[in-house]
Amino acid sequence: MLTIKQITDDKEAVIRGLEKKHFGGARECIEQVLSFNNTRKAAQAELDSCLAEVKTLSKSIGALMKEGKAAEAEAAKQKVADIKVKTKELEAKMATAEADMTQLLYTIPNVPYDIVPEGNGAEDNLVVKTGGHDTVLPENPLPHWELAKKYNLIDFDLGVKITGAGFPVYVGQGARLQRALIDFFLDEARAAGYTEIMPPTVVNAASGYGTGQLPDKEGQMYHCNLDDLYLIPTAEVPVTNIYRDEILDEKDLPVKNCAYTQCFRREAGSYGKDVRGLNRLHEFSKIELVRIDKPEHSAQSHQEMLDHVENLLVKLELPYRILRLCGGDISFTAALCYDFEVYSEAQKRWLEVSSVSNFDTYQANRLHCRYRRADKKIELCHTLNGSALALPRVVAALLEDFQTPDGIRIPKALQPYMGCDMIRS
Repeated sequence: MLTIKQITDDKEAVIRGLEKKHFGGARECIEQVLSFNNTRKAAQAELDSCLAEVKTLSKSIGALMKEGKAAEAEAAKQKVADIKVKTKELEAKMATAEADMTQLLYTIPNVPYDIVPEGNGAEDNLVVKTGGHDTVLPENPLPHWELAKKYNLIDFDLGVKITGAGFPVYVGQGARLQRALIDFFLDEARAAGYTEIMPPTVVNAASGYGTGQLPDKEGQMYHCNLDDLYLIPTAEVPVTNIYRDEILDEKDLPVKNCAYTQCFRREAGSYGKDVRGLNRLHEFSKIELVRIDKPEHSAQSHQEMLDHVENLLVKLELPYRILRLCGGDISFTAALCYDFEVYSEAQKRWLEVSSVSNFDTYQANRLHCRYRRADKKIELCHTLNGSALALPRVVAALLEDFQTPDGIRIPKALQPYMGCDMIRS
């Protein structure tokens, strides 16, 4: 969440940033935050004054008793008792103002960086780079859901039988392709210096609040009501929460973690052609990169993550583009985000396969994730994360773009993991 210092240092800049994200009532919310903070500060000042007076009176009581001034000592004792009643009232007032301020701050999104373009939605995102190979397909190319059926790779109907729509069953070479991609992505991450984590796939509410999924995306998460636990929408949640309430040493930064997990998203309201096949699932596999860094190095960390994801797509020989998300499309928690999309020649559309985000101090403030500088000063970290990569749409693009009359060609970088160069009937 936003820090009070961030708001008080330049209130107007914060409001402008929130308006860039199309956050309704930005000025009113920020003014209310400042009002709660002023109430808290005034109560704190009065409380400090009362405590100082109690300390002075308490010292005087003994002296008065020694001097035989019993009546004055009793009067001082009564005044101390009265002040202590008042201090409890002030403490309650402070706690209420602090709680109200925190709850309001939870509902306010992060402020985007200045380089985030203005815009209302995906159509206003800025394409910053395109790359990859041109795709040449055979006559009458098939979409991936038909290829999956033709080569017995994915059974969508069986998934509906077992669970419901959006939970496909991978079969034979389809399952092997999933495992090959997972191993390939993890090996690439380890080679780039990331430490692999195998986290839980359910988290408590505190973890959801820590990374900003709660309360913003509560309706998009699967909730285990009996235990008040949530299935993770991404490994970002459990891995970043490893550092909740931690103070790291500057010499240990940046922390670089990667994790493979299953991810679960309700995707409420999704329908139509854009959700067919693997385009939008409720359960899917993903490898996530998470970095914890110091502020002055986080921009470099972000660029290194972008380079890493781009290199994966180059090795997979997929046509891709990189977009800088506009204010109307960037996530609630991100200060800056780039999306990677691969092109599906059979569907004639771009498919998002990764978002790489810098959250500045927004998540760290919620998490109380800090670091100790060499001069012993303690400051908030920056957190970053990105998919490297999400599997469903990568698989869709691989099947569609590499289809041939003889089968599905496997890109060279993936062949050692698949143990073959072609998927055949």
